[in-house]
Amino acid sequence: MKRFVVFLMVALFGAGIANAQDETSVAAPAPVVDEAENILHLDLSSGGRVTIKLFPQTAPAHVERIKTLTRQGFYNGLIFHRVIDGFMAQTGDPTGTGMGGSQLPDIKAEFNPMPHLRGTVSMARAQSDDSANSQFFICFQPRFALDNKYTVFGRVTSGMQYVDAIQRGEPPAMPDKIVQASIGADNVAPPNFAALAQPATPAEPQITLDDLSKPLN
Repeated sequence: MKRFVVFLMVALFGAGIANAQDETSVAAPAPVVDEAENILHLDLSSGGRVTIKLFPQTAPAHVERIKTLTRQGFYNGLIFHRVIDGFMAQTGDPTGTGMGGSQLPDIKAEFNPMPHLRGTVSMARAQSDDSANSQFFICFQPRFALDNKYTVFGRVTSGMQYVDAIQRGEPPAMPDKIVQASIGADNVAPPNFAALAQPATPAEPQITLDDLSKPLN
């Protein structure tokens, strides 16, 4: 009987150790991702900063491409080359024609059920599903016909009024541009938008000796 009791105690003690080890392995903390790492800021010549929440769980390759190009300074100075009232504003082409892109390879489509609502940020592409590269667009209004045909990778969370203010046209006569793009985790300060809004002061004409020798009219 004593031997049976001892055996039972050893078995229970061993089971307790095993359970403790299992609980330790399950309770291992998951890596913490800074939320600011998935925030995209677009400082626009239309007047202010647009903040976009990126969706890495939904479109990981597209979010990574946007973050890579942003940190390379690729988007700084690029115009909105195709802006259709009631539809969307498109940018991301260094040629400003809608035919260009980055030197990185095209990305495979990551179509997802996220709807194209007002403020949705989605990747532009050519005829092929897998032809997205650097161009993207921001929706002015819902366009559900685009759902599952273009890869949604983000949504505007603030500054939509500056998207609304982008000059319309294909291309616009005086296109607005991305003054600078940055990732939230990098803590890049916005530019002086008031200074950007001021018209450039015309340069004063330079007077030469030849001009002084000419007769007055």
